[in-house]
Amino acid sequence: MTDELESTAPIGFASEEIDPTVSTRAARLKWVVVVDRDLPPGRAVNAAVCAAAATQSSVAGLLGEDAADAEGAVHPGLPWSGCSILAADAAALRAIRAKAASYADTFVADMPALAQETLVYADYRAALGKTAAEDVAYCAVSIVGPRNRVGKLVGKLPLLP
Repeated sequence: MTDELESTAPIGFASEEIDPTVSTRAARLKWVVVVDRDLPPGRAVNAAVCAAAATQSSVAGLLGEDAADAEGAVHPGLPWSGCSILAADAAALRAIRAKAASYADTFVADMPALAQETLVYADYRAALGKTAAEDVAYCAVSIVGPRNRVGKLVGKLPLLP
C-alpha cells in the first residue's frame, strides 16, 4: 500500500479558505508537479497531466469557479492557488517523493514509469504489484502540502522547459 493511501487525514482547502482575489502565494497550501527532466516532451506532459488529475480528484478546493467569457461561453475552473510544473532528475524525483510522502499533512500522487509502458490499466496494476517499492521509477510526482514545506522540498528546481 502506498503512503498516500495510508493517510486518513484529508488534505485540501476548506471553502472559507478559498479566496481567488489574492495572490497564489497567499494560499495556505502549495501545489507542485515535479517531472523527470529526461523524459521526451510528450511523455513529460502525459506524466504531469496524469499526476495532476489524480491530485485534483483527491484534494478538495484546488479548482476555482468556472468563468465565462464576454460572449457567455463557460470555461471550467482552473487552480485558483496555482500549480507549478518543475523539472528534476530521476534521483531527485525519487527523493522528493519519499520525503513528501513521509508527512501526514502532505498529499502525494505519482506517475510510475510502468504506467507509460502498458496500454491496459489492469496490466499496469499487476506490474506495479510485482515491483518492489525501491524499484519503482517515477515519471512525475504531484505534491500538495503546507506552502513552506513544499517550497523546501522542491528547493530551487527549475520550471519544466
